[in-house]
Amino acid sequence: MPDPFKTAQNKLDEASAILRLDPVAHELLRWPMRELHVALPVRMDNGNTHVFRGFRVQHNDARGPNKGGIRFHPDETIDTIRALAAGMTWKTALLDIPLGGGKGGVICNPKTMSEGELERLSRAWIRQIGRILGPDKDIPAPDVYTTPQIMAWMADEYAFMKGNNEFGVITGKPLALGGSAGRSDATARGGIYCVREAADALGLKLAGASAAIQGYGNAGANAHRLAVKLSEMKVVAVSDTKGGIYNPGGLDYEALRKHKEKTGSVSGFAEASAISNEKLLELDVAVLFPAALEAVITETNASNIRAKIVAELANGPTTPAADAILYNKGIHIIPDLLCNAGGVTVSYFEMVQNASGYYWEEDEVHTRLEKKMKTAFKSVHKTAQQYKVHNRLAAYIVAIGRVAEAMKLRGWY
Repeated sequence: MPDPFKTAQNKLDEASAILRLDPVAHELLRWPMRELHVALPVRMDNGNTHVFRGFRVQHNDARGPNKGGIRFHPDETIDTIRALAAGMTWKTALLDIPLGGGKGGVICNPKTMSEGELERLSRAWIRQIGRILGPDKDIPAPDVYTTPQIMAWMADEYAFMKGNNEFGVITGKPLALGGSAGRSDATARGGIYCVREAADALGLKLAGASAAIQGYGNAGANAHRLAVKLSEMKVVAVSDTKGGIYNPGGLDYEALRKHKEKTGSVSGFAEASAISNEKLLELDVAVLFPAALEAVITETNASNIRAKIVAELANGPTTPAADAILYNKGIHIIPDLLCNAGGVTVSYFEMVQNASGYYWEEDEVHTRLEKKMKTAFKSVHKTAQQYKVHNRLAAYIVAIGRVAEAMKLRGWY
């Protein structure tokens, strides 16, 4: 698997060359502005203390406070977090949100940990990282294997450290602690809004069209529900870490939701046959949603992808070599910087509501999100046509230009 941070730097280099970016600005953007590595001693349920490793990376705050999720994952690496922090810088700039890019991680396996252990780990992370966090500094949010409950523990620990409530330091919180209506499905909803725009651009009718979803966590499951509800699509295949299922007639969302709640996996669903993750990616569908982890579409399998639209709900699911293959095949990629930006957009809305003390109805959140996603999609589409490049490179061109302008206006170069 390629080094994710080097891949991120290479994407920056390619876009910077097209923009003819100032060399000093280019160098500033190639590296995080700061990062903090920490050791987290946590008392486990068996009475032993385990020392976890964690980190927080702040890539660039020229446009505003850093913003980005916190991941709990056994295979987490600092280079993945660096790459994702940079991605958040570009994502917030692309959506024209006044924030920068950050990301955090802890090397752990939350699937083997009790609720008490997860709470103690969450609080330990905040005790160490909290010194560089704050509504005007850096605002974490849920990411891989972290939840609103984990955000609640973190917000509470931060309040204890500060001596007062400051709920705006964390987003993706439960509604009872200042969370935003519409946050739970924001990533998937933003992606569906983008798919509708892409379908319009391609002259593709979505009603009745087929879709496949690789990854059935929060984003993937909500993409299933919303693809049917908002676009009348037919989701024919989904998968998770334990396996995949396929039914050419379509999968019923409610029945599948109940099955997964009962069994812990989509695998074994009675109304479908088994399918591998690899075969799912290569199905002849209108829309493919990679909604799992990085680098699932590669140089090896890209030539077998048959979807008309690839909507990247995951971060980095397509490698650079695969990008070129898909582009040459005429497949429309909605890049992760754009496609999954609904989450950070509604997190920004949550910050605005926390700061004002006034909370919006869910319909208003949806309306504001749709407007943001449509505007960003059109910027990327226009730039791709202007420079005759694929959509991912176009997204980088738009985002890097905005961050570079902010740095120049601030006198950083």
